[in-house]
Amino acid sequence: MSVMAADAFIHCRVTSDVKALVRRLAEREGINESTLVKQLLEVVLRTSALTDPPAPAAPDKVSRGARLYVRLAVEDWRLLKERSTARGLPPATYVALLVRSHLRGAAPLPKAEYLALKQAVLELTAMGRNLNQIARAIHQGGRPALPGRAELGAMLKIAEGLRDHFRELLKANERSWRGDAETSD
Repeated sequence: MSVMAADAFIHCRVTSDVKALVRRLAEREGINESTLVKQLLEVVLRTSALTDPPAPAAPDKVSRGARLYVRLAVEDWRLLKERSTARGLPPATYVALLVRSHLRGAAPLPKAEYLALKQAVLELTAMGRNLNQIARAIHQGGRPALPGRAELGAMLKIAEGLRDHFRELLKANERSWRGDAETSD
């Protein structure tokens, strides 16, 4: 199908039976009725011996700000609003992330979740750096001020808690992008 600048309308009246047939055929093809009628007209014009159809216009260059308009059923719109609100995102941004996720096969993290994970990774990195400095000093025969059993237990508990939290956060994130119910895996 060619991309053409659509700047004119063609109107016609048909019987309810014809309208119902067009609707069923469009649904079967996964397109709307207007697109189906447009495609039918293009086929007729291409096969017509009267005139050559107009040459297709060059496809528009798609910019980052390209817009896509989608019609949703009322129930789908309600679900979209619920899910986007739960993620703290506008509905259009949520849909854009879903499409990008589907096309690229990766579940994206919204900015707030990404920043929280990034901060936690920085804290874990600092803990690891401190533990490495202690280990290096011990290996070199030094006597660093070592953390006690309680401090080591607390660090281990924090690290394990963060690990488990990250694991659950990532699972929940993947489930939310797939639209799964909030059940444990």
